Amino acid sequence: MNWITYIILFFLLAEYFLNQTSTHLNLKSVSDRIPTSFKDVFDPQKYRQSQLYLRANTRFGQVVSTIDLLILLIFWFSGGFAFIDRWTRSLGWGLLATGIVYILTLAGVKAVIDQLFGLYATFVIEQEFGFNKTTVATWLKDRFKGLILALVLGVPLIAGVLAFFHYSAAAAWLWCWAMVTIFMVFVQFIAPTWIMPLFNRFDPLEEGELKDAIMTYARSIGFSLANIFVMDGSRRSSKSNAFFTGFGRHRRIVLFDTLIENHTTDELVAVLAHEMGHYQLRHIIKMMLISILQTGLLFYLMSLIIHTPALFKAFYVEQPSIHAGLIFFSMLYAPIDFFIGLIVQNISRAHEYAADHFAVTTTGHRKPMISALKKLSVHNLSNLTPHPFYVFLNYSHPPVLNRIAAIEKTGLG
Repeated sequence: MNWITYIILFFLLAEYFLNQTSTHLNLKSVSDRIPTSFKDVFDPQKYRQSQLYLRANTRFGQVVSTIDLLILLIFWFSGGFAFIDRWTRSLGWGLLATGIVYILTLAGVKAVIDQLFGLYATFVIEQEFGFNKTTVATWLKDRFKGLILALVLGVPLIAGVLAFFHYSAAAAWLWCWAMVTIFMVFVQFIAPTWIMPLFNRFDPLEEGELKDAIMTYARSIGFSLANIFVMDGSRRSSKSNAFFTGFGRHRRIVLFDTLIENHTTDELVAVLAHEMGHYQLRHIIKMMLISILQTGLLFYLMSLIIHTPALFKAFYVEQPSIHAGLIFFSMLYAPIDFFIGLIVQNISRAHEYAADHFAVTTTGHRKPMISALKKLSVHNLSNLTPHPFYVFLNYSHPPVLNRIAAIEKTGLG
Protein backbone atom coordinates (compact mmCIF):
# COMPACT_ATOMS: atom_id res chain seq x y z
CA MET A 1 0.00 0.00 0.00
CA ASN A 2 1.11 3.57 -0.69
CA TRP A 3 -0.05 7.11 0.14
CA ILE A 4 -2.83 7.02 -2.45
CA THR A 5 -4.11 3.77 -0.98
CA TYR A 6 -4.31 5.34 2.47
CA ILE A 7 -6.05 8.48 1.19
CA ILE A 8 -8.74 6.56 -0.70
CA LEU A 9 -9.20 4.05 2.12
CA PHE A 10 -9.48 6.80 4.73
CA PHE A 11 -12.16 8.70 2.84
CA LEU A 12 -14.08 5.56 1.87
CA LEU A 13 -14.32 4.55 5.53
CA ALA A 14 -14.92 8.11 6.71
CA GLU A 15 -17.83 8.60 4.31
CA TYR A 16 -19.25 5.20 5.25
CA PHE A 17 -19.20 5.91 8.99
CA LEU A 18 -20.47 9.45 8.43
CA ASN A 19 -23.46 8.12 6.50
CA GLN A 20 -24.08 5.34 9.00
CA THR A 21 -24.02 7.87 11.84
CA SER A 22 -26.42 10.24 10.10
CA THR A 23 -28.72 7.32 9.30
CA HIS A 24 -28.71 6.23 12.95
CA LEU A 25 -29.57 9.78 14.04
CA ASN A 26 -32.31 9.92 11.43
CA LEU A 27 -33.94 6.78 12.78
CA LYS A 28 -33.69 8.09 16.35
CA SER A 29 -35.44 11.32 15.32
CA VAL A 30 -38.58 9.42 14.29
CA SER A 31 -41.44 10.33 16.59
CA ASP A 32 -44.77 8.58 17.14
CA ARG A 33 -46.44 11.98 17.47
CA ILE A 34 -47.99 13.30 14.27
CA PRO A 35 -46.84 16.90 13.64
CA THR A 36 -49.66 19.32 14.42
CA SER A 37 -49.90 20.66 10.87
CA PHE A 38 -50.43 17.11 9.54
CA LYS A 39 -53.10 15.91 11.93
CA ASP A 40 -55.79 16.84 9.40
CA VAL A 41 -54.34 14.53 6.70
CA PHE A 42 -52.38 11.81 8.53
CA ASP A 43 -54.33 9.28 10.59
CA PRO A 44 -52.36 7.30 13.23
CA GLN A 45 -52.36 4.10 11.20
CA LYS A 46 -51.10 5.77 8.02
CA TYR A 47 -48.46 7.67 9.99
CA ARG A 48 -47.30 4.43 11.58
CA GLN A 49 -47.02 2.95 8.10
CA SER A 50 -44.79 5.86 7.01
CA GLN A 51 -42.48 5.15 9.93
CA LEU A 52 -42.29 1.46 9.08
CA TYR A 53 -41.55 2.38 5.46
CA LEU A 54 -38.75 4.69 6.58
CA ARG A 55 -37.22 2.03 8.80
CA ALA A 56 -37.44 -0.64 6.10
CA ASN A 57 -35.76 1.55 3.49
CA THR A 58 -33.17 2.86 5.93
CA ARG A 59 -32.11 -0.54 7.20
CA PHE A 60 -31.98 -1.90 3.67
CA GLY A 61 -29.85 1.10 2.67
CA GLN A 62 -27.47 0.37 5.55
CA VAL A 63 -27.12 -3.24 4.43
CA VAL A 64 -26.55 -2.20 0.81
CA SER A 65 -23.87 0.38 1.66
CA THR A 66 -22.09 -2.14 3.91
CA ILE A 67 -22.11 -4.87 1.27
CA ASP A 68 -21.02 -2.40 -1.42
CA LEU A 69 -18.05 -1.32 0.68
CA LEU A 70 -17.05 -4.89 1.52
CA ILE A 71 -17.27 -6.01 -2.12
CA LEU A 72 -15.14 -3.05 -3.21
CA LEU A 73 -12.48 -3.66 -0.56
CA ILE A 74 -12.33 -7.41 -1.23
CA PHE A 75 -12.19 -6.86 -4.99
CA TRP A 76 -9.53 -4.15 -4.61
CA PHE A 77 -7.18 -5.89 -2.18
CA SER A 78 -7.51 -9.30 -3.81
CA GLY A 79 -6.20 -7.79 -7.04
CA GLY A 80 -9.50 -7.64 -8.91
CA PHE A 81 -8.67 -4.44 -10.80
CA ALA A 82 -5.34 -5.91 -11.87
CA PHE A 83 -6.98 -9.20 -12.93
CA ILE A 84 -9.50 -7.44 -15.19
CA ASP A 85 -6.69 -5.29 -16.59
CA ARG A 86 -4.58 -8.35 -17.49
CA TRP A 87 -7.59 -10.08 -19.02
CA THR A 88 -8.54 -7.14 -21.26
CA ARG A 89 -4.94 -6.73 -22.38
CA SER A 90 -4.74 -10.45 -23.22
CA LEU A 91 -7.47 -9.96 -25.82
CA GLY A 92 -4.88 -8.22 -27.98
CA TRP A 93 -7.18 -5.43 -29.11
CA GLY A 94 -6.22 -1.80 -29.68
CA LEU A 95 -5.85 0.83 -26.98
CA LEU A 96 -9.37 2.22 -27.29
CA ALA A 97 -11.10 -1.17 -27.54
CA THR A 98 -9.12 -2.49 -24.56
CA GLY A 99 -10.01 0.58 -22.52
CA ILE A 100 -13.70 0.41 -23.41
CA VAL A 101 -13.90 -3.29 -22.50
CA TYR A 102 -12.10 -2.66 -19.19
CA ILE A 103 -14.44 0.15 -18.15
CA LEU A 104 -17.58 -1.64 -19.35
CA THR A 105 -16.59 -4.82 -17.52
CA LEU A 106 -16.21 -3.00 -14.21
CA ALA A 107 -19.37 -0.98 -14.82
CA GLY A 108 -21.23 -4.17 -15.73
CA VAL A 109 -20.22 -5.94 -12.52
CA LYS A 110 -21.32 -2.93 -10.48
CA ALA A 111 -24.59 -2.70 -12.43
CA VAL A 112 -25.44 -6.36 -11.79
CA ILE A 113 -24.93 -5.90 -8.06
CA ASP A 114 -27.01 -2.70 -8.05
CA GLN A 115 -29.82 -4.34 -10.02
CA LEU A 116 -30.03 -7.23 -7.57
CA PHE A 117 -30.51 -4.73 -4.76
CA GLY A 118 -32.98 -2.80 -6.91
CA LEU A 119 -34.95 -5.98 -7.55
CA TYR A 120 -35.35 -6.53 -3.81
CA ALA A 121 -36.25 -2.89 -3.18
CA THR A 122 -38.94 -2.95 -5.87
CA PHE A 123 -40.53 -6.35 -5.38
CA VAL A 124 -40.15 -6.67 -1.61
CA ILE A 125 -40.08 -3.26 0.10
CA GLU A 126 -42.13 -1.25 -2.41
CA GLN A 127 -44.47 -4.20 -2.84
CA GLU A 128 -44.99 -4.59 0.90
CA PHE A 129 -46.05 -0.95 1.29
CA GLY A 130 -48.34 -0.95 -1.74
CA PHE A 131 -46.24 1.23 -4.04
CA ASN A 132 -45.00 -1.25 -6.62
CA LYS A 133 -47.21 -1.63 -9.70
CA THR A 134 -44.60 -2.93 -12.11
CA THR A 135 -44.39 -6.50 -13.31
CA VAL A 136 -41.23 -8.59 -13.60
CA ALA A 137 -41.56 -8.39 -17.39
CA THR A 138 -41.73 -4.57 -17.34
CA TRP A 139 -38.85 -4.39 -14.87
CA LEU A 140 -36.69 -6.56 -17.14
CA LYS A 141 -37.66 -4.53 -20.23
CA ASP A 142 -36.67 -1.33 -18.43
CA ARG A 143 -33.30 -2.81 -17.51
CA PHE A 144 -32.73 -3.99 -21.10
CA LYS A 145 -33.66 -0.60 -22.57
CA GLY A 146 -31.43 1.11 -20.02
CA LEU A 147 -28.53 -1.16 -20.98
CA ILE A 148 -28.93 -0.47 -24.69
CA LEU A 149 -29.25 3.25 -24.04
CA ALA A 150 -26.15 3.24 -21.82
CA LEU A 151 -24.15 1.48 -24.54
CA VAL A 152 -25.39 3.72 -27.36
CA LEU A 153 -24.67 6.92 -25.44
CA GLY A 154 -21.89 5.77 -23.14
CA VAL A 155 -19.51 3.89 -25.43
CA PRO A 156 -18.85 6.84 -27.79
CA LEU A 157 -18.37 9.10 -24.77
CA ILE A 158 -15.89 6.71 -23.14
CA ALA A 159 -14.09 6.28 -26.46
CA GLY A 160 -13.84 10.05 -26.86
CA VAL A 161 -12.37 10.56 -23.38
CA LEU A 162 -9.86 7.75 -23.88
CA ALA A 163 -8.87 9.06 -27.30
CA PHE A 164 -8.30 12.62 -26.08
CA PHE A 165 -6.17 11.47 -23.16
CA HIS A 166 -4.22 9.13 -25.42
CA TYR A 167 -3.52 11.56 -28.23
CA SER A 168 -4.04 15.17 -27.05
CA ALA A 169 -1.48 15.32 -24.22
CA ALA A 170 -1.73 18.50 -22.15
CA ALA A 171 -4.91 19.74 -23.86
CA ALA A 172 -6.80 16.49 -23.23
CA TRP A 173 -8.76 17.78 -20.26
CA LEU A 174 -10.03 20.77 -22.24
CA TRP A 175 -11.17 18.61 -25.15
CA CYS A 176 -12.85 16.17 -22.78
CA TRP A 177 -14.54 19.00 -20.91
CA ALA A 178 -15.88 20.47 -24.17
CA MET A 179 -17.06 17.08 -25.42
CA VAL A 180 -18.87 16.13 -22.20
CA THR A 181 -20.45 19.59 -21.95
CA ILE A 182 -21.85 19.25 -25.48
CA PHE A 183 -23.05 15.76 -24.60
CA MET A 184 -24.82 16.98 -21.43
CA VAL A 185 -26.63 19.76 -23.31
CA PHE A 186 -27.48 17.38 -26.17
CA VAL A 187 -29.05 14.87 -23.78
CA GLN A 188 -31.13 17.63 -22.16
CA PHE A 189 -32.59 18.44 -25.58
CA ILE A 190 -33.28 14.89 -26.73
CA ALA A 191 -34.37 13.36 -23.40
CA PRO A 192 -37.99 14.60 -23.42
CA THR A 193 -38.78 13.50 -26.97
CA TRP A 194 -36.45 10.55 -27.58
CA ILE A 195 -35.26 8.98 -24.34
CA MET A 196 -38.05 9.29 -21.78
CA PRO A 197 -40.75 7.90 -24.14
CA LEU A 198 -38.74 4.66 -24.30
CA PHE A 199 -39.79 3.98 -20.70
CA ASN A 200 -43.12 5.73 -20.25
CA ARG A 201 -46.08 6.91 -22.27
CA PHE A 202 -46.62 10.67 -22.42
CA ASP A 203 -50.09 11.79 -23.46
CA PRO A 204 -51.13 15.43 -23.88
CA LEU A 205 -53.38 16.56 -21.04
CA GLU A 206 -57.01 16.45 -22.14
CA GLU A 207 -58.94 19.62 -22.75
CA GLY A 208 -60.90 20.74 -19.72
CA GLU A 209 -60.83 22.67 -16.46
CA LEU A 210 -57.34 21.54 -15.41
CA LYS A 211 -55.64 22.34 -18.71
CA ASP A 212 -57.41 25.70 -18.96
CA ALA A 213 -56.32 26.61 -15.42
CA ILE A 214 -52.67 25.65 -16.10
CA MET A 215 -52.53 27.46 -19.43
CA THR A 216 -54.11 30.57 -17.91
CA TYR A 217 -51.54 30.59 -15.13
CA ALA A 218 -48.66 30.03 -17.58
CA ARG A 219 -49.78 33.01 -19.67
CA SER A 220 -50.05 35.15 -16.52
CA ILE A 221 -46.31 34.72 -15.81
CA GLY A 222 -45.20 34.88 -19.44
CA PHE A 223 -44.31 31.20 -19.57
CA SER A 224 -44.49 29.83 -23.11
CA LEU A 225 -46.14 26.43 -22.87
CA ALA A 226 -47.28 24.48 -25.92
CA ASN A 227 -48.63 21.51 -24.00
CA ILE A 228 -48.76 19.62 -20.72
CA PHE A 229 -48.16 15.89 -20.65
CA VAL A 230 -49.49 13.14 -18.43
CA MET A 231 -47.08 10.27 -17.71
CA ASP A 232 -48.31 6.77 -17.00
CA GLY A 233 -46.39 6.54 -13.72
CA SER A 234 -49.04 4.21 -12.31
CA ARG A 235 -47.66 1.40 -14.53
CA ARG A 236 -44.67 1.16 -12.21
CA SER A 237 -45.54 2.85 -8.92
CA SER A 238 -48.44 4.44 -7.10
CA LYS A 239 -46.19 7.33 -5.99
CA SER A 240 -46.94 10.81 -7.34
CA ASN A 241 -44.77 13.54 -8.80
CA ALA A 242 -44.48 16.29 -11.40
CA PHE A 243 -41.42 17.63 -13.17
CA PHE A 244 -40.07 19.98 -15.81
CA THR A 245 -37.60 18.79 -18.41
CA GLY A 246 -35.92 19.93 -21.60
CA PHE A 247 -35.22 23.28 -23.23
CA GLY A 248 -36.81 25.41 -25.93
CA ARG A 249 -39.48 23.72 -28.00
CA HIS A 250 -38.45 20.36 -26.51
CA ARG A 251 -39.33 21.35 -22.94
CA ARG A 252 -42.12 19.54 -21.16
CA ILE A 253 -44.20 19.95 -18.06
CA VAL A 254 -45.13 16.47 -16.92
CA LEU A 255 -47.75 15.30 -14.44
CA PHE A 256 -47.90 11.74 -13.16
CA ASP A 257 -51.34 10.26 -13.70
CA THR A 258 -51.35 9.33 -10.01
CA LEU A 259 -50.87 13.01 -9.12
CA ILE A 260 -53.95 14.05 -11.11
CA GLU A 261 -56.05 11.40 -9.38
CA ASN A 262 -55.28 12.66 -5.87
CA HIS A 263 -55.22 16.47 -6.18
CA THR A 264 -57.58 19.32 -6.91
CA THR A 265 -57.15 21.69 -9.83
CA ASP A 266 -55.82 24.46 -7.56
CA GLU A 267 -53.30 22.07 -5.99
CA LEU A 268 -52.08 20.88 -9.38
CA VAL A 269 -51.69 24.46 -10.62
CA ALA A 270 -49.65 25.21 -7.48
CA VAL A 271 -47.40 22.18 -8.08
CA LEU A 272 -46.79 23.17 -11.68
CA ALA A 273 -46.28 26.79 -10.66
CA HIS A 274 -43.42 25.50 -8.51
CA GLU A 275 -41.94 23.65 -11.50
CA MET A 276 -42.34 26.68 -13.77
CA GLY A 277 -40.73 28.73 -11.03
CA HIS A 278 -37.55 26.68 -11.35
CA TYR A 279 -37.44 27.59 -15.04
CA GLN A 280 -38.36 31.25 -14.62
CA LEU A 281 -35.78 31.69 -11.85
CA ARG A 282 -33.17 29.99 -14.06
CA HIS A 283 -32.51 27.25 -11.54
CA ILE A 284 -32.19 24.64 -14.29
CA ILE A 285 -29.57 26.66 -16.15
CA LYS A 286 -27.70 27.44 -12.92
CA MET A 287 -27.55 23.78 -11.89
CA MET A 288 -26.37 22.78 -15.35
CA LEU A 289 -23.61 25.40 -15.22
CA ILE A 290 -22.54 24.08 -11.83
CA SER A 291 -22.46 20.57 -13.27
CA ILE A 292 -20.38 21.79 -16.22
CA LEU A 293 -17.90 23.49 -13.88
CA GLN A 294 -17.67 20.31 -11.80
CA THR A 295 -16.89 18.37 -14.96
CA GLY A 296 -14.14 20.82 -15.89
CA LEU A 297 -12.58 20.51 -12.43
CA LEU A 298 -12.78 16.72 -12.64
CA PHE A 299 -10.97 16.55 -15.97
CA TYR A 300 -8.36 19.14 -14.97
CA LEU A 301 -7.41 17.29 -11.79
CA MET A 302 -7.49 14.02 -13.69
CA SER A 303 -4.95 15.38 -16.17
CA LEU A 304 -2.59 16.11 -13.27
CA ILE A 305 -2.87 12.72 -11.60
CA ILE A 306 -3.73 10.14 -14.24
CA HIS A 307 -0.13 9.36 -15.21
CA THR A 308 1.15 9.13 -11.61
CA PRO A 309 2.74 5.65 -11.08
CA ALA A 310 1.59 5.57 -7.44
CA LEU A 311 -2.03 5.65 -8.62
CA PHE A 312 -1.63 2.31 -10.38
CA LYS A 313 0.50 0.75 -7.66
CA ALA A 314 -2.29 1.51 -5.18
CA PHE A 315 -4.51 -0.89 -7.14
CA TYR A 316 -1.77 -3.46 -7.89
CA VAL A 317 -1.80 -2.70 -11.61
CA GLU A 318 1.68 -3.06 -13.06
CA GLN A 319 1.24 -1.35 -16.41
CA PRO A 320 -0.21 2.20 -16.34
CA SER A 321 -3.00 2.96 -18.79
CA ILE A 322 -5.53 5.69 -19.43
CA HIS A 323 -8.53 3.40 -18.96
CA ALA A 324 -7.40 2.12 -15.56
CA GLY A 325 -6.33 5.62 -14.57
CA LEU A 326 -9.84 6.92 -15.22
CA ILE A 327 -11.33 4.38 -12.81
CA PHE A 328 -8.70 4.83 -10.13
CA PHE A 329 -8.80 8.61 -10.29
CA SER A 330 -12.58 8.56 -9.87
CA MET A 331 -12.04 6.87 -6.50
CA LEU A 332 -9.36 9.36 -5.51
CA TYR A 333 -11.65 12.21 -6.57
CA ALA A 334 -14.58 10.91 -4.49
CA PRO A 335 -13.80 13.05 -1.39
CA ILE A 336 -13.78 16.23 -3.48
CA ASP A 337 -17.01 15.15 -5.16
CA PHE A 338 -18.54 14.50 -1.73
CA PHE A 339 -17.85 18.02 -0.46
CA ILE A 340 -18.94 19.63 -3.73
CA GLY A 341 -22.11 17.55 -3.49
CA LEU A 342 -22.88 19.04 -0.09
CA ILE A 343 -22.61 22.55 -1.55
CA VAL A 344 -24.76 21.65 -4.55
CA GLN A 345 -27.43 20.10 -2.34
CA ASN A 346 -27.51 23.25 -0.22
CA ILE A 347 -28.03 25.31 -3.37
CA SER A 348 -30.75 22.89 -4.49
CA ARG A 349 -32.59 23.27 -1.18
CA ALA A 350 -32.43 27.05 -1.54
CA HIS A 351 -33.87 26.71 -5.04
CA GLU A 352 -36.79 24.69 -3.69
CA TYR A 353 -37.65 27.42 -1.19
CA ALA A 354 -37.42 30.01 -3.97
CA ALA A 355 -39.65 27.98 -6.30
CA ASP A 356 -42.22 27.55 -3.51
CA HIS A 357 -42.18 31.30 -2.91
CA PHE A 358 -42.55 31.93 -6.64
CA ALA A 359 -45.53 29.56 -6.81
CA VAL A 360 -47.49 31.05 -3.93
CA THR A 361 -46.79 34.69 -4.83
CA THR A 362 -47.66 34.30 -8.53
CA THR A 363 -50.82 32.28 -7.84
CA GLY A 364 -51.72 34.58 -4.95
CA HIS A 365 -52.56 31.68 -2.64
CA ARG A 366 -50.56 29.57 -0.20
CA LYS A 367 -53.21 27.05 0.87
CA PRO A 368 -53.24 24.99 -2.38
CA MET A 369 -49.45 24.61 -2.26
CA ILE A 370 -49.47 23.60 1.39
CA SER A 371 -52.32 21.18 0.78
CA ALA A 372 -50.50 19.66 -2.21
CA LEU A 373 -47.29 19.20 -0.19
CA LYS A 374 -49.24 17.53 2.60
CA LYS A 375 -51.04 15.14 0.26
CA LEU A 376 -47.81 14.25 -1.54
CA SER A 377 -46.09 13.53 1.78
CA VAL A 378 -48.93 11.32 2.98
CA HIS A 379 -49.34 9.52 -0.34
CA ASN A 380 -45.60 8.85 -0.70
CA LEU A 381 -45.15 8.03 3.02
CA SER A 382 -42.48 10.72 3.37
CA ASN A 383 -40.47 11.18 6.55
CA LEU A 384 -41.81 14.36 8.18
CA THR A 385 -39.11 14.72 10.83
CA PRO A 386 -35.69 13.87 9.34
CA HIS A 387 -32.65 14.64 11.45
CA PRO A 388 -30.93 17.92 10.39
CA PHE A 389 -27.57 16.19 9.93
CA TYR A 390 -29.16 13.59 7.65
CA VAL A 391 -30.83 16.38 5.69
CA PHE A 392 -27.48 18.17 5.37
CA LEU A 393 -25.83 15.08 3.91
CA ASN A 394 -28.60 13.67 1.75
CA TYR A 395 -31.50 15.99 0.98
CA SER A 396 -31.76 17.98 -2.27
CA HIS A 397 -35.18 19.23 -1.07
CA PRO A 398 -35.91 20.79 2.34
CA PRO A 399 -38.05 18.72 4.74
CA VAL A 400 -41.73 19.30 4.06
CA LEU A 401 -42.40 20.91 7.47
CA ASN A 402 -39.69 23.48 6.74
CA ARG A 403 -41.20 24.20 3.33
CA ILE A 404 -44.66 24.65 4.79
CA ALA A 405 -43.32 26.97 7.52
CA ALA A 406 -41.58 29.11 4.85
CA ILE A 407 -44.74 29.27 2.73
CA GLU A 408 -46.85 30.31 5.71
CA LYS A 409 -44.53 33.28 6.30
CA THR A 410 -45.68 34.78 2.99
CA GLY A 411 -48.92 35.82 4.70
CA LEU A 412 -51.02 34.94 1.65
CA GLY A 413 -54.37 33.22 1.97
